[in-house]
Amino acid sequence: MRSVRASATIALVIAALTAGGSLGAAAALWFRRPALQSASAARAASANDELGALKASFRRPAAVPFPADNPFSEAKRALGEALFRDKRLSVDGSLACASCHERDKGFADGKVQGRGVPGRPLKRHTPTLWNLAWSSPVFWDGRARSLEEQVAGPVESPDEMAQPLGSVVTRLAADPAMVRAFAEAFPEAPRVDATNLAKAIATYERTLVSPHTRFDRWIAGDEQALTQNEVAGFRLFTGKARCVNCHSGFAFTDYAFHDIGLPDEDRGRGPVLRLEAAEHAFKTPGLREVDRSAPYMHNGSLATLEDVLRHYVSGIVERPTLSKDLTRGLELSAAERADLIAFLATLTSAAEPTPPDTIVAAERGPAAPAEQVSTVSQDEKAFHPTHIALPPGGRLWIVNNDTRTHNVRVFDPALDFDSGAQEPGETVEITFPVSGSFLVFCGIHPKMELYVDIAQ
Repeated sequence: MRSVRASATIALVIAALTAGGSLGAAAALWFRRPALQSASAARAASANDELGALKASFRRPAAVPFPADNPFSEAKRALGEALFRDKRLSVDGSLACASCHERDKGFADGKVQGRGVPGRPLKRHTPTLWNLAWSSPVFWDGRARSLEEQVAGPVESPDEMAQPLGSVVTRLAADPAMVRAFAEAFPEAPRVDATNLAKAIATYERTLVSPHTRFDRWIAGDEQALTQNEVAGFRLFTGKARCVNCHSGFAFTDYAFHDIGLPDEDRGRGPVLRLEAAEHAFKTPGLREVDRSAPYMHNGSLATLEDVLRHYVSGIVERPTLSKDLTRGLELSAAERADLIAFLATLTSAAEPTPPDTIVAAERGPAAPAEQVSTVSQDEKAFHPTHIALPPGGRLWIVNNDTRTHNVRVFDPALDFDSGAQEPGETVEITFPVSGSFLVFCGIHPKMELYVDIAQ
């Protein structure tokens, strides 16, 4: 009896497959179900792989980079922190670096514009100091090439601390405790001078690595660390809204300079580079501890994160210099805005933010072996390859295969090179006159670094 029923069922299915009606379609679907399930599983696996790759791109580095001429030491860090908090750096003893860079305010100051010794508002909003170890150059407009060079800026500015570094050094050198601290931090050059002062403060600032948050737990594998709305916000951030175009990496910044269409006359990076293509461009701020660092933008003009989203949706001023990475025609529903804001909150620590107790230091330099090539391409804000070797007197051709304007530069005692605006499709040629190692970078996207070794 069981055999007869099975035969009848098979016959019915075969008949259905040969029929043209809905039963035939249903039977065909019945046979295709394993294949459909397999395709669905493949799509799910692909989506998981894509999400995993996105998460990995935001994972924090294992070590903090320090320059070869200013390596990390705990004595130097401790001296730098003491100097950072020392009001003797200001002309009237009323301000320290810490007066304007408060940890519980995202190492900013909570004001629309900073204020200096005279009490006058400064031109720009006080920037955050988190994760500057990976940043070069420094300031909203990048006018300082390093953290060491940055130190003199606010100290000597007449609108900020208003005191020549020479006067600061004289004050500190009269303090026996400071003399001892400098000697301990710089045993090979045990003196109180402007160079060591800058190196100490820069060392301390490089240790200001933002603390772990729920977002870090989530990308490390804790699926319960974020809510569904926060994950949806992350998908918007890296997807439809394309915030990740500029806010990338563990610090949520590409450290590059962009004109995002703010209605402001400040020319930003343009005058620093003497480059029209960089007019109104400012450095992308990191988003770690972002809930603490309001107001936002280089001029402090946007009071809340809701205001920031509103700008990107409907507030962009049209200019020829607008960044190619700027998302245009963005539309966000109220729910999408809420999800984005919820996600951004996961980048702020629950407790008072504290830098790590232990710093794993690494010397900054090329990450890959040198390749024997003379042509390098640019694509997606990166050189390819990133480390090359040339013979003495060698020539290098750099081809812009990117969609963005670049500005190829070399600052070196043996070679000062500036390509000007290198538009997509254009090629830049550099001749290296002497042996040595050279750093080639982009003035608009400074994380683009190419190390060139010229053989002896």
